[in-house]
Amino acid sequence: MPAFSQTTAKLAVWNIAGYNRISQRRLRHQVEALAVIDAEVVILVECKPFDRIQAYAKGLANKGVTYHWSIKQQQSNLNIGILYKDGVIVSPPKFIPRSDLREKTYRKAIYAQVTIGKLDFTLVGVHLKSGRGKQEQAVRDRQAKVIGNFIRKFRAENKREDLLLVGDFNMIPGQDVSNFHFLGGKDLMDFLSSWDLQDRYSHILPSGRANLLDGFAISRTYSTEYIPGSLRLFPVHWALGMGREKFRKQVSDHLPFVAAFRIDRSRD
Repeated sequence: MPAFSQTTAKLAVWNIAGYNRISQRRLRHQVEALAVIDAEVVILVECKPFDRIQAYAKGLANKGVTYHWSIKQQQSNLNIGILYKDGVIVSPPKFIPRSDLREKTYRKAIYAQVTIGKLDFTLVGVHLKSGRGKQEQAVRDRQAKVIGNFIRKFRAENKREDLLLVGDFNMIPGQDVSNFHFLGGKDLMDFLSSWDLQDRYSHILPSGRANLLDGFAISRTYSTEYIPGSLRLFPVHWALGMGREKFRKQVSDHLPFVAAFRIDRSRD
């Protein structure tokens, strides 16, 4: 197992707004942001096209930071990729079956095994159906049921207690109650982002109220490795010397989550 000198590691998740074409200028800004975030593992939502993640790894290498990458091609071409530093072990990601409801414009959830020092866990990355109407919420309900049932079955069959569920949930705490219930109800998941970040936003809108659409959850038995209070929205627009509106236009309309975990012990 790779040795790490530090006792903690950071994990980040960020929707990089790849729905439309990412220009070279936007790409350079995003590489700069990733360098500032400096997490051991980064889950990137909306990697489009498929090979975009390689450009991030190359840009970071030019800054002297080595990141490896892992990704699985979505039918919609809005992919969920994983960047990770030397010493981190990430298994090839797999799709959660039927999590796109067999609709090619939706995105399947992915899962992979991750090891950082003595910390090992199952990572689940999601990008659920967007939209604020009842129809979109019903679609998310169906996706959440598939993913939630998969998590329960996977944990029971593999005896793995530690699980991280992250990504663009497209769910707002307090509004999309059924979505949260089906995704991690009955005390399956602890939605840290709903409780720790109630007064914050992760999705930047051109006008009106911003939303906490992105999500970060851990299995309830995972509390010994997660460092309580460490989850935060990284104000990367400040680090890049930008205001919120400029950041939305030139970098992304989402802010990244960053959380810290103990990697010097395992209490599975």
